[in-house]
Amino acid sequence: MSISPDGVPVLGVVGAGQLARMMHQATIGLGIELRVLSTSPVDSAAVVLADSAVHVGSWDELDDLLAFAAGCDVVTFDHELVDPAHLIALEDAGHVLRPGAASELFAQDKRHQREQLAAAGFPVPRFRTVETADDLVAHGDETGWPVVAKAIRGGYDGRGVWMVDDEAAARALVAETSADGVQLLAEERVELAREVAVAVARRPGGEQVAWPVTETVQQDGICVELLVPAPVSEELAEEARQLAAAVVDHVGGVGVVAVELFVTTDGRLLVNELALRPHNSMHWTIEGARTSQFQNHVRAALDLPLGSTAMTAPAVATVNVLGPEDGTDPRTRLAGALAIEGVAVHLYGKSSRPGRKLGHVTAVADDHDTAVTRARQAAAALTGQDLS
Repeated sequence: MSISPDGVPVLGVVGAGQLARMMHQATIGLGIELRVLSTSPVDSAAVVLADSAVHVGSWDELDDLLAFAAGCDVVTFDHELVDPAHLIALEDAGHVLRPGAASELFAQDKRHQREQLAAAGFPVPRFRTVETADDLVAHGDETGWPVVAKAIRGGYDGRGVWMVDDEAAARALVAETSADGVQLLAEERVELAREVAVAVARRPGGEQVAWPVTETVQQDGICVELLVPAPVSEELAEEARQLAAAVVDHVGGVGVVAVELFVTTDGRLLVNELALRPHNSMHWTIEGARTSQFQNHVRAALDLPLGSTAMTAPAVATVNVLGPEDGTDPRTRLAGALAIEGVAVHLYGKSSRPGRKLGHVTAVADDHDTAVTRARQAAAALTGQDLS
């Protein structure tokens, strides 16, 4: 890494959503300059940065990526949407990417992820690449219906995931997705006890730290609540931490890597998804850990010593704030949420529409029940819900 002439590193973030916005907050106290490649000057991170730190362009265009990277010492990401070939081209041009192109592919391409992890002996759901409708039908016949179909590239927050009930639905889905140029991966439907996540921050030399295991509560494919520490046995928690650490080393991730895991009803752990960036499952770390995922991501990307991941309270809960059905703005209801003890509110500066992820609230407390109750009350206050 070549540091800028004045000795202060410049960290570039491809993408300017809420993750880049919270990375910016983490850099302020460190005196590190952060720049973003934003598709719009009104994106979530762009509106809180100086104009000189916002490069408006498209991550789909290699020329825009090259021009942006030229002004940065290290480039990182707040999403996985950059063309893998463009990432390779950036590295070939001498730019430092953290994570690198080879690591990022594990988050960008579900088939690559599944094949590579399975070949290395990591536990994953049974899967099959879908070339024709017969492949999806065969997978359902083999593993049992329903089966899960996933877009190999581009899916997130429930998009690009389908629950397929039978042969007729399988053939209809393949016809529809093939017409749209979407290639599918078929997976067995796993009987779940719960879903958990372990986030690991890793430096280029391999040093890593991990946060406590987090339970993630999903609704319609979107993470809606987090509970820390996850209500699992210490033995299972330790197994999850060791599995996540081994996966992160295997993929060579640098920065924060979130390893999402299934806990099956018979007590097994299976790798579900990887995100090689800060992740929604770890937003609780801003108030709930000694060092947030955002600051440790910045530190790791710049190869700086990592901070403690110890919790600041015995229990932490986070609830996502989704746009209310009436389209109102949660900022108009801040007072009600802030009046609740032990709650921190984070709104992302995004325009309100029903179901859109507009922010999150975190509550720290002495026990899970108190933390969850307070976080739910605060989120409800922001969205105008009645919890009675």
